[in-house]
Amino acid sequence: MKSMLALLMTAVLLFSVCPVLGEEDTAASALVVANPTPLRGQFFTDLWGNTTSDIDVRDLLHAYNLICWDAENGMFTVDPSVVTGLAVTADVEGNHTYNMVLANDLFYSDGSRITAWDYAFSFLFTISPEVSQIGGTPLRREQIVGSQQYVTGGPLSGVRVLADDTLSVTLNHEYLPFFYEMGLLSCVPYPISVIAPGVAVRDDGQGVYLANTDESVTPNFTATLLNATVLDPETGYLSHPSVVSGPYTLSSWDGVTAVFDLNPYYKGNRQGEKPAIAHLTYTLTTGDTMIGELSSGKIDMVNKATRADAITAGMALAGEDGYAMSTYPRVGLSYISFCCERETVSSAAVRQAIAYCFDRDAVTTGYTGPFGQRVDSYYGIGQWMYSVVMGTTPAPIDPPEDEQDTAGFRAYEKALAAYEALTLEGLNPYALDTEAAARLLEADGWQLNAEGVREKNGVQLNLTLLYPEGNNIQDLLEENLAAHLREVGIRLSMRPLPMTDLLQAWYQQGARDADMIYLGSNFDLIFDPSTHFQVSNAGHHTWSYTNLNDPELYADAVAMRQTQPGDVLTYMQRWVAFEERFNRVLPMIPVYSNVYFDFYIDRLQHYAITESVTWGQAIVGAYLGDKAEEEAIEWSQW
Repeated sequence: MKSMLALLMTAVLLFSVCPVLGEEDTAASALVVANPTPLRGQFFTDLWGNTTSDIDVRDLLHAYNLICWDAENGMFTVDPSVVTGLAVTADVEGNHTYNMVLANDLFYSDGSRITAWDYAFSFLFTISPEVSQIGGTPLRREQIVGSQQYVTGGPLSGVRVLADDTLSVTLNHEYLPFFYEMGLLSCVPYPISVIAPGVAVRDDGQGVYLANTDESVTPNFTATLLNATVLDPETGYLSHPSVVSGPYTLSSWDGVTAVFDLNPYYKGNRQGEKPAIAHLTYTLTTGDTMIGELSSGKIDMVNKATRADAITAGMALAGEDGYAMSTYPRVGLSYISFCCERETVSSAAVRQAIAYCFDRDAVTTGYTGPFGQRVDSYYGIGQWMYSVVMGTTPAPIDPPEDEQDTAGFRAYEKALAAYEALTLEGLNPYALDTEAAARLLEADGWQLNAEGVREKNGVQLNLTLLYPEGNNIQDLLEENLAAHLREVGIRLSMRPLPMTDLLQAWYQQGARDADMIYLGSNFDLIFDPSTHFQVSNAGHHTWSYTNLNDPELYADAVAMRQTQPGDVLTYMQRWVAFEERFNRVLPMIPVYSNVYFDFYIDRLQHYAITESVTWGQAIVGAYLGDKAEEEAIEWSQW
């Protein structure tokens, strides 16, 4: 019987063959990749923010995660190229302990060996309070036993180094069950010698902690140290990671373009693939210029094209000799996020009124053409949950193999009916309706003043929306949002910002004076929106960066994550409930999800982006050759 989640992901695993290149061929192998989302230079972790382009770079530079997504079986599992042995136990409290034996052929790009101590350092670093002291947002990692005690000064008791090649991680029973449980072990090794020189990981039997290599000196692991080793703009590990574990090393970064070379110590991914393209360049392009740059030879690949005009031009180019394309549904969406700490948009009635003034269908069509779709809540068209609910993927259940199993068929039919009952039809589409918007504002106490602007308790609805500089969305927003807002007494000014400044406003890295921010996000494979909530000074769980306080939305998010692994139906029922609540309270106005297009020279072979999460992963199994060579290789394998 096929795995349930394997059907959900609808992944097609293609057999790929990569030719063995000689030294001369490898040295001449180079590819220039361009993306319309600027790089921010956050190539270490997402603790200082996240963009899709930086995520791609991290996949080039950092590897050997303890776990991976097994699309064939539809589940998270340990990466067999990293973890060679696994034992899982449960104690009387219900904590789950994973003892992992690591491969002995893992090395950083400087030739130093990666051991269990490196993984322990990664766990410790990513939750350490010193990260927040230098402007980052530490991971909560509350699923690991002892994480709170570590933050307050104790050891991290849920992580143990039992030997150089043996790591133990204990998950807290209070966080279990968790639908994607194995995914909670996610951890990539980082070099302590570069990030925290003079510091070492210790384990005295009660858990891991950080200590000086020279115990006679003042503790070295401080914000001052990390500010120098991580944040220095010229040498810091955040933007210039010098010792890495991934398939490539960073050779240069100038603020716009990053250049990468092969990591000679990279052992390969779990399929045994090593990169065959010796040099990569990753740079910025725009919707206006990307296809022209591709056709002129300035770049070799456009990644994540979304604008309708650029896609149409790219499809025409891909129909010519010398070019190809790949398409894949986006596991994410674009949206307008509210800054709910501001009185102007702190009320759900105001946010709903704004949604009723927003012709999202027109914006979606105007920007993405036929390649995008309006969405009404926090989901993307590439998510497996959406595919099942919409019926494009069969319900992930199989009938009994025994035709005489009457009870089994009854259970199957009951489950099938439950899947068929799943629907997103309960979501409010917020179709354009300025009269409904005006009624909501009136009922919420917002009256028109002498200037024709809605006002309440001295606060006027003169709103500011930030959007990415260089994004051709302003005219669409003016026509399909701002104009309709004026009809109901809301004034909207739009301010373009460079992506770096925009994300600083989004992540609240300083004071912000805007009410709304136009952005887009892609989801992790682990869809757990409960991690988006943080505890405010008042003790409330607020949606991060929107500052929305809605206990019911938080409860729905927690219920979703606390589904037993394998109980797909319950998870999906709770997913629908979460989406419905999100749709009502609107911390963001969802706009569209879309199909991504990658256009590239057809010499790029075995670029399996549809089986990968990022192009940074897909490029490892790819190579540069001609079609005749590819066909000959594939034929010889058969």
